[in-house]
Amino acid sequence: MSDGIDKRILVGKWLHSHEEDTPDETVFRPATYRLPPSRGRKAFELRADGTMVDLGIGPDDRPSARTGSWNLNESNDLVLRPHDSTARPTVLRIAQAGSDKLVIKRST
Repeated sequence: MSDGIDKRILVGKWLHSHEEDTPDETVFRPATYRLPPSRGRKAFELRADGTMVDLGIGPDDRPSARTGSWNLNESNDLVLRPHDSTARPTVLRIAQAGSDKLVIKRST
């Protein structure tokens, strides 16, 4: 991507829309988007102050939360850094970023 991503577009809670995934991409939608019912969805919340909450799916299908920080690197990758010092940062390669859809390239 030659143009920088406006970080303000990323602020908010994003839910995994697994129904829209492709073999090469993972799709997230804002929490306000009407998604069909699911037994659990991975999600994360990016806050304007640079903090984040990573919401995984627990063993009982309820969200399990990890807090940390987030930023965009020089390549416009979304970097999620959990506060847990034993966990490695997660780098998400953004394919598309808009107010209603966030598309992440899958790792190969």
